[in-house]
Amino acid sequence: MKIDLLGIPVDSLTMEDTIDRIDKAIKENKRIRQVSLNAGKMISMQKNKELYNSVMSCDIISADGQGIIWAGRFLGKHLPGRVAGCDLMQKLVKLAYENKYKCFFFGAKEVVIKKVVNHYNQLYGPDIMAGYRNGYFTKTEEPFIAKQIVDSGAQLLFVGIVTPTKENFLYEHKDILKKVNFTMGVGGTFDIIAGVTKRAPIWMQNMGMEWFYRFLQEPRRMWRRYLVGNSKFIWMVIKEKLKRGKN
Repeated sequence: MKIDLLGIPVDSLTMEDTIDRIDKAIKENKRIRQVSLNAGKMISMQKNKELYNSVMSCDIISADGQGIIWAGRFLGKHLPGRVAGCDLMQKLVKLAYENKYKCFFFGAKEVVIKKVVNHYNQLYGPDIMAGYRNGYFTKTEEPFIAKQIVDSGAQLLFVGIVTPTKENFLYEHKDILKKVNFTMGVGGTFDIIAGVTKRAPIWMQNMGMEWFYRFLQEPRRMWRRYLVGNSKFIWMVIKEKLKRGKN
């Protein structure tokens, strides 16, 4: 089921439902694209048409941020809970190990992506690895990278690059990547797995304060994204509520 949240069809799925749907698609050799939605991405979609098209074309649009859950409840929409991209990726890598799927990891600095690959090699062995590549490239290299991913035989592709670059890459090269069963953008998840950045404690995640923990680690870089972006998102939700009250 999908709910309409500020014009975006968000999937009302639990983490388990999401994984089951992805696993079923891979087993049936079908293609499925997932995107994680948070307040910042919804704001960016208002002014970035390619990002908007990329998100709207995905098969699963997951409620990643707690702000999405709160907004849904405030507007009378039911979402069962967060499907955090960081958690989803790690559960899917485990699924790959259990079902002998192949994964490709694309993004981050070379030293970071190598740490991610080493982490999963130690945890699950090398058999899940189709390949990996860092996230530094030129526009002209993009089609060759997409072909490299396809040629690796990967069934799952995780792209650890910032928004909107990762979403736009996956959207622009979706035809080349059509043989990859599952794709998702994972943002800064590679940095977390590599130990470069720390994730918020569980209690902060449950309170919807994960963004604040991230802000405290890099205030100069993150203040605009979170403080300005979150304020814009809250105003969008309030305006939608007021509009509904008039109807």
